[in-house]
Amino acid sequence: MEGQEGRPALGQRSAEIAVAALFLAVGALVVYDSMRLGTGWADDGPRAGYFPFYVGLLICFAAVVNGLRALLVRKDKVFVEVGQLKLVLTVLVPTALYVAAVSWSVIGIYVASAVFIGGFMRWVGKYAWWKVLATSVGTAVALYLIFEIWFQVPLPKGALEGALGLG
Repeated sequence: MEGQEGRPALGQRSAEIAVAALFLAVGALVVYDSMRLGTGWADDGPRAGYFPFYVGLLICFAAVVNGLRALLVRKDKVFVEVGQLKLVLTVLVPTALYVAAVSWSVIGIYVASAVFIGGFMRWVGKYAWWKVLATSVGTAVALYLIFEIWFQVPLPKGALEGALGLG
């Protein structure tokens, strides 16, 4: 796989078609749910789904137009190269895992944040272990103090925080 950093990973046409399909699905969901709420006019004014219904139709229309425009493109440009995609995934995958870990009741936000920050510092930044530990644990403690103590806003906690008496 060495030397493939500049090789195209995805064409602009494919990316635009995928985004148009995603927006069409979102617009269709808005239209569907608006119909469930009611899209008509009641005695006291528009029903709950009236305005979202038309916004959803507008989103669907725009998605179809963009999808058709992408299909009509004759010469495809490079949207992203392999090296660029690797850089994006270097951030996207750990961030998605962090979001999943925060919602997982065993870990909680403080442990997940410390692991996330420490992992990035060590893996991407190549920082010394003492700096990684000081920053990641210090950030988790600062988050706890700011949100839980000063603002009194409880954040999702896991089993470790509960065992430490922080839950």
